[in-house]
Amino acid sequence: MTRTTRLTATRLDAAARFLWTSGRVIEQRRFAHLFGAEPDPEGVLAALNAHLSPDGGFAYGLEPDVRGPASQPIAVPTALLALEEAGALDQARAGLVCDWLAEVAAPDGGVPVALPTLRPYPRPPFLPVPDEGAKPVGELLSTGQIVAPLLRQGIEHPWLTAATAFCRTAVENLGATHPYEAGAALRFLDAAPDTVWARDAAARLGRLVREQRIVLLDPDRPEEARIAPGYAPGEHHLPHDYARTPDSLARDWFTEQELTRSLDHLAATQQPDGGWRIHWALWSATTESEARPGVTLQALITLRAYDRASA
Repeated sequence: MTRTTRLTATRLDAAARFLWTSGRVIEQRRFAHLFGAEPDPEGVLAALNAHLSPDGGFAYGLEPDVRGPASQPIAVPTALLALEEAGALDQARAGLVCDWLAEVAAPDGGVPVALPTLRPYPRPPFLPVPDEGAKPVGELLSTGQIVAPLLRQGIEHPWLTAATAFCRTAVENLGATHPYEAGAALRFLDAAPDTVWARDAAARLGRLVREQRIVLLDPDRPEEARIAPGYAPGEHHLPHDYARTPDSLARDWFTEQELTRSLDHLAATQQPDGGWRIHWALWSATTESEARPGVTLQALITLRAYDRASA
């Protein structure tokens, strides 16, 4: 990788200033734990507990685009990621989350992105909310992201068994897709216990991503990529958005030149305030300001992962 890809002290200091200035408590605590002088898992857990609902789910803006006190499945991936980073995604904690997921899941184990309980609260226009009383319909976009960290940590739960089977079937039947769904499928494949099947399925998914042009391979030629229906103008996903770490199955989707160009673009798009911009549709100034710290933290994590690989 080129030097511009590396997570330099200057880049990290600028991001730190942004996070200390504009970050929510959860991102500040995650940053301190991951990049501070000493790990601070208890701080991460304290911040995460503020978003925990009595029913075992997560709410209160943990996912910035989902507001209100009603637990929503799409908030769970962020919670599990924070628990995993803190080394606290154990059977006891994960079991409580899985119990809640089992209550809201479809019979096949898949979970919706959002529940009817979101309807009274602010939400983006691009997030469909089921009608009250509607039968839940599982989606790969939400289920794949949730299942992945649970599988990585060896969690056992009847719902997780069903959800894993749901994800496998959904991946096998995947046709026309879009970047967020493809990314969720990849997160699942990276953690799937059947590694031989996962590698074959990932190769097929990579071909779909490239054939459907839902990855921008050259940031200087955005016209060569297709923006998925419902996405914002310029809402492209680059190779590093799929292959977030060098050991991801998506690493094989891209040439060294394509990935280097992608990471250089990521490094170069750090903003003057030290953070990174969001690229999806903006519907609220508040949610934009709350989403940028998470995007910034992910950029740092990705850059550090590849910096270590090239050091």
